[in-house]
Amino acid sequence: MNEEQIRKKNLWMFPLGTVGRDMIYALFTNYILTFILFTRALTPAQLMSITGIMVAARIFDALNDPIMGNIIERTRTKWGKFKPWLAIGILSTSVVVYLAFNTRLTGWAFIVFFGVIYFAYSITYTMHDISYWGMIPSLGSDADARNQFTSRATLFAGVGGTLAGMLIPIFTTGSGTIGGSAQKAYGIIALVVCILAPLFLAFTIFGVTETRTADNEPAPPISFKKIIGTITGNDQLRWIAVIFLLQQIGNGIILGGLGSTYIYFDFGYEGGLYSTFSTIGLAVTAVLMVFYPAISRKMHRKELMRIMAVTGSAGYAVMILAGIGMHASMVKFWIITVGYMLANFGQYGFYLIMMISIINTVEYNEYKHGTRDEAIIASLRPFLTKLASALCIVIVTVSYLIFGVTNYTNQISDYEQMASLGEITDEAKLSGIAGIIGNVAHGQTVGLLLSMTVLPCALMLASYFLYKKHYVLDEEEYDRICAELDKRNNRG
Repeated sequence: MNEEQIRKKNLWMFPLGTVGRDMIYALFTNYILTFILFTRALTPAQLMSITGIMVAARIFDALNDPIMGNIIERTRTKWGKFKPWLAIGILSTSVVVYLAFNTRLTGWAFIVFFGVIYFAYSITYTMHDISYWGMIPSLGSDADARNQFTSRATLFAGVGGTLAGMLIPIFTTGSGTIGGSAQKAYGIIALVVCILAPLFLAFTIFGVTETRTADNEPAPPISFKKIIGTITGNDQLRWIAVIFLLQQIGNGIILGGLGSTYIYFDFGYEGGLYSTFSTIGLAVTAVLMVFYPAISRKMHRKELMRIMAVTGSAGYAVMILAGIGMHASMVKFWIITVGYMLANFGQYGFYLIMMISIINTVEYNEYKHGTRDEAIIASLRPFLTKLASALCIVIVTVSYLIFGVTNYTNQISDYEQMASLGEITDEAKLSGIAGIIGNVAHGQTVGLLLSMTVLPCALMLASYFLYKKHYVLDEEEYDRICAELDKRNNRG
């Protein structure tokens, strides 16, 4: 195959691989707390322990992710440095996630089990996540190629996440629950997703051809000094790390649990409602993902970010006004859903731009220090994503405690447990849960709504202004650096 044929094949094989990965990610990251809340009766101490485990695991990732990136950099096999870790990582992650949703443990025994599982997930998911995104620089170095691979991979990741977000609530909550209880439903879904994830990633493992120039170089030693030096010595990487972290915290709050709880409390315990809310909110981003390469040729990233900031802010404003000023009804539901669609469009525009901005610091690193350090730089993105998700859990947990959410979810979980054991019928379960939700005060639902709109909007705007002021690798500067590197390496 010639170079153009390889590129065309890679443009399909590479993004296809992440569909299943992002289904697993959505299941574990976005629904693990919802699963726990609606299948386990928790004391405040147990809920705080779960939050502490999540935060501790993300702090652990502060070392785990860059170390994994360094290990990948020194991997030398006939399959390259990325693919072995893709295979090992996705298989082990599938086992861990399956176990997480298929246990009958309760109380503190479950908390201990969850701690082991959550740390195991942090390790195993990192293996294939860093390998996957770290592969992009080896698939093309020109700006157009980066935009194509990044936007298409992000699009397919969105497909996986959207499918999970659409189907999981339908089959785990309300009248469509598989097996009659949330406990059984989540277990079955985990089995299906954990089979699909390795099958999809096989497209990347067996179908992608990457450049392996680094394979001819000596393997760099694993060194904390190297990891820290790469991150701290690259000023553009430092700034984009802070900016990306702020945006990811804001972007993850709704899907991190607050969104589903708010929808169930305000509009009813029916998975189809949250599925509609989340699916419409996520599906609209596909438009941007498909057309981003074309848009990027005509519009600079900072100008596009300005448009996304205005759009996202308008969406959050619509959600707040409808949530506060209207009584619960389907009209209110659809207005809030449209608001979320606009907010999410802005947030995902930010996400796509920042993904490319992080990757572009590879050439900046080579320009300043003479080394690309692709895997180490790529390891920063998943670490920041995981850290952001942990901080989102803190925000969600604090919101739950402030607004007394567990007073209601503990009662709901009792009904779910009785249904799982066959002690009550589905009809009795749904009737009992409807009575519980009917007792939720309007002020509590408004509090949840404000928690999932005001802070995300503020963080999104903060990330925009910081990006505009401190990130200098715009299109012209990046092209200048690449041209200079071509001269240095006698490629021009």
